[in-house]
Amino acid sequence: MPVSYKELGFVNTKEMFAKAMQGGYAVPAYNFNNMEQLQAIITACVRSRSPVILQVSKGARDYANSTLLRWMGKGAIEMMKEMKEGPVPVALHLDHGDSFELCKSCIDSGFSSVMIDGSHLPYEENASLTKKVVEYAHQYDVTVEGELGVLAGIEDEVQAEHSHYTDPAQVEDFVKKTGVDSLAISIGTSHGAYKFKVKPGESVPPLRFDILEQVEKRIPGFPIVLHGASSVLQDYIKMINQYGGKMDNAVGIPEEQLRKAAKSAVCKINIDSDGRLVMTAIIRKIFSEKPSEFDPRKYLGPAREELVKMYISKNETVLGSAGRY
Repeated sequence: MPVSYKELGFVNTKEMFAKAMQGGYAVPAYNFNNMEQLQAIITACVRSRSPVILQVSKGARDYANSTLLRWMGKGAIEMMKEMKEGPVPVALHLDHGDSFELCKSCIDSGFSSVMIDGSHLPYEENASLTKKVVEYAHQYDVTVEGELGVLAGIEDEVQAEHSHYTDPAQVEDFVKKTGVDSLAISIGTSHGAYKFKVKPGESVPPLRFDILEQVEKRIPGFPIVLHGASSVLQDYIKMINQYGGKMDNAVGIPEEQLRKAAKSAVCKINIDSDGRLVMTAIIRKIFSEKPSEFDPRKYLGPAREELVKMYISKNETVLGSAGRY
């Protein structure tokens, strides 16, 4: 028997997105793979009074075990209830589901939202697969995100050498054919920490806000999603390199461009790489300064605290989601 996400304490994304659209902000969608990342996301969003989407990729589900992940999510909801600030809305979302079977498995195990990514398929196959997932998910009041356009970059099992911008002429037909609740589009974001091939001193290519505006005109009031939206925070890149790492020319999306996007129909922004970079930077620093340290709590704990600060900053200054609940 499927487990209802409502029993676990999650919500789907319908009301989240409606409020974000009305309020001119984007809901953060933060990926997690372990306990410390999950604790940091919940703590930051409760403290900053922001709704949040907990994202689990196929790779994270394999890494952490699907059953354990579900109960970690439930545990996070219970932890949140005990915090003095009180709970905020939390969705549990499958990021980049690549098959109907994976989406069904997540829906049956208590996810409140799933993404079916058929963007690499021919248009009609993408639409057909997305519709199949939607028909199953909506039986259980689970929301579905589809994707049109391909993002370049590498993150988890998502890989693409070249990006293909979303064709605005297709979005209206796709939404009608599939019944999706939100749509991820490609306007120049990219997966991973090495988003663009820029030389030192060169600027990152700006996001294609012209495409976003055309999409908004064709499907007014419809929730739009941006993937690959980490800014690849340079302070942490410097720290990683200072303490023995090698991340040359790692750049991301400027935060002011994301803030502009968040004021539009974009009501969900995905951030994964920045969380990984923060953890890695702090752990490298501790290992370098205290080479005799071997207690995971002594390096994962400080990394978790730094993550909390970073997520609060994202909610307050980039996404505009802080103080909404």
